[in-house]
Amino acid sequence: MKSYYRRQRQKKRLLALVALILVILLFIPARLAIAYYQAPQPQAILVLGGGEDREEFAAQIAEFYPALKIWVSSGIPPNKSHAIFKAAGIADKRVYLDYRATDTVTNFTTLVRVFQQLHIQHLFLITSDFHMPRAKAIATIILGSQGIAFTPISVVSNTPPESQIRIMRDCVRALLWIFTG
Repeated sequence: MKSYYRRQRQKKRLLALVALILVILLFIPARLAIAYYQAPQPQAILVLGGGEDREEFAAQIAEFYPALKIWVSSGIPPNKSHAIFKAAGIADKRVYLDYRATDTVTNFTTLVRVFQQLHIQHLFLITSDFHMPRAKAIATIILGSQGIAFTPISVVSNTPPESQIRIMRDCVRALLWIFTG
């Protein structure tokens, strides 16, 4: 008899967990749709660090969008980064270098509150093409859960795409962040 009640409790817990995950999975697309509607054009640029090519590409994009501020998350050393943006004619006051992130998940979690405080609802997301699938998956979860949309722009590379396991691992970490902050 005890095992019957235990199984019933386990079923209820599993059902509650599945329901919670479904609510989150439906909640994020709704928040993203609202953000895209309220801010159809990007309001800032987010560059995920990982090489000079990403920052050089971001500087080129920034030339076409002179009103947008640029955040570089854990990129190359500050002197090199500033030199790249300066060479492209981008003023230092538009560029924010943030070195708190240690990986792709923390690229987003360390800056999402800053974007919220500045009422940014739409970002250009710049990273390498091989890294973009993982960055988009994490951005969808972290930025999307906070009502921030993104438009991905890939930097072309000759590197093969990252593994699906790596993407799934970081998606789980991003979901954990939603629950734990």
